[in-house]
Amino acid sequence: MTDLDFRHDVSPPVPGPQTTNLADILERVLDKGIVIAGDIKIDLLDIELLTIRLRLFVASVDTAKKAGIDWWETDPALSSHAARNALQDENRELRERLEALESRSEERSSSE
Repeated sequence: MTDLDFRHDVSPPVPGPQTTNLADILERVLDKGIVIAGDIKIDLLDIELLTIRLRLFVASVDTAKKAGIDWWETDPALSSHAARNALQDENRELRERLEALESRSEERSSSE
């Protein structure tokens, strides 16, 4: 018999650590999303002076939308479409106020 005949109990080789590059890690994080949460509390003599709650959600736009997060679409500072809508809303509101003031002015002048 040879030495090879007695190796029945040898386990398969253990694979070494897999190497991943930054792009792979970033792709996984953006695809799945990651949440980082933390609180900072400053107390002085058992009196709470300041509490800061930090919540960070890192994900792709598609993943964020699936999670129900789409605030950038309605923020005028981040979306030109939202900025136009905000401006149109403001103009409509101002026109309504102007019409109301003009109608009140006409009512007063007709009653005099």
